Amino acid sequence: MGNLTLIQCRFSRTRSWLLLVGWLFALSAGFSQTQEVPVYPSFDALQPVFSSGADTTYVINFWATWCKPCVKELPYFEEAYESYQGQPVRIILVSLDFPNQIESRLLPFIREKGLRSDVVVLTDPDANAWIPRIAEEWSGAIPATLVVNGTNRVFREGDFESLADLREFIRSCNN
Repeated sequence: MGNLTLIQCRFSRTRSWLLLVGWLFALSAGFSQTQEVPVYPSFDALQPVFSSGADTTYVINFWATWCKPCVKELPYFEEAYESYQGQPVRIILVSLDFPNQIESRLLPFIREKGLRSDVVVLTDPDANAWIPRIAEEWSGAIPATLVVNGTNRVFREGDFESLADLREFIRSCNN
């Protein structure tokens, strides 16, 4: 009977070890692949992404990895992404990183931070043409956030100080 218990214990440990190794392999495989991030060469190509549903609130944050205030507020957008799951709210992080830094800087940043919100890249060099289309009052400084719900639009230039601050801003578009 003692040998049977020993064999069961070894089998149980081996099975647990194999399950753990398999789970870790699957997990690491997801992180080692290049994450696909849509790159939009023009604002015209990007605009339909956040204007396609009157029943959905779009929270569009313009940011870059080299922008310290942008990076500081990203956790609030990630928390909002989690809290609005199952609701008609879509968080879109529009990266304005330089095209030559997408592979070397942006993609590693997304993986390291574990960003789950939709991330897209806008590489349109004619910022003077598309910035006023976002908001006339936008100077072009980032971070900047636009919330769109049907015909309602609110814009904010500058960072959010807390998740509550971001949520209040999102609510202001829905009122």
